[in-house]
Amino acid sequence: MIKSMTGYGIASRDFQNAKYTVEIKSLNSKFLELALKLPKAFSDKELILRNECSKQIERGKVNITFTIEYADLEKKTASIDKELLKLYYGQLKASADELEDNGTNLLSLALNFPEVIRYDEETVTEEEWQELFTTFSQAMSEFQKFRIDEGNVLQKDLVLRINNILNSLKLVEEQDPKRIPVIRERLSQLLDEYVGKENTDANRLEQELIFYIDKLDITEEKIRLKSHCDYFLEALKSSDANGKKLGFISQEIGREINTMGSKANDAQIQQTVVRMKEELEKIKEQLLNVL
Repeated sequence: MIKSMTGYGIASRDFQNAKYTVEIKSLNSKFLELALKLPKAFSDKELILRNECSKQIERGKVNITFTIEYADLEKKTASIDKELLKLYYGQLKASADELEDNGTNLLSLALNFPEVIRYDEETVTEEEWQELFTTFSQAMSEFQKFRIDEGNVLQKDLVLRINNILNSLKLVEEQDPKRIPVIRERLSQLLDEYVGKENTDANRLEQELIFYIDKLDITEEKIRLKSHCDYFLEALKSSDANGKKLGFISQEIGREINTMGSKANDAQIQQTVVRMKEELEKIKEQLLNVL
């Protein structure tokens, strides 16, 4: 069983006149890239949440947003430090006059200065933290379910592609025995044409043919390719995150296919090898999104 690195999960819970919502989104990445958007009141819990994400998510570019909507708006009140606002505004106005600038938007600029707008400090109870963490856990469950469902779709496609390569390998095995007699006949005809049959040493020719044909032998490549494909299908069934392992196996599959194509010296086999390469490229594209 494999999981996709693409995932989505969301959960909401109502608690003490507030609505807690956690949303998790992820895309593929070689490593875990985690971005948390957490309410300021819960900032001291960020390390706990990051550790939990590292255990459960493993890899991916992940964005997690925590939001709390209060039914009682007084929970979100903010105050303006008027004295500090006047000070900043006066300094901006004096600078604008000195520079002979019309000084538009000075008030909005002053409002954005540090400590001008102050939010009331919020204290978080243990019950509120547990509620937020429970919401997070529910969103994570939905997120993992999404990843598994996407992984099942990817797995079906990967199995199809590997089976297509194995079917092409069967065609190669059917074509391979016909290849050597054709090569032998072609070389003999060329020698007869350019050297002459009477000038050819039959024993020496046979030795050279054996040496040459041995270099064209693809038996080992066929055996290794079959073995790698079987191992790939076996790894797909593993319960562990195995996207990287599948990537390594696909590299070995590609190595055997390339060697087979370069040694084949046969148009039909090389056409079959091209089809194998097409399937392998599709496999590699899909593996970019496998956990």
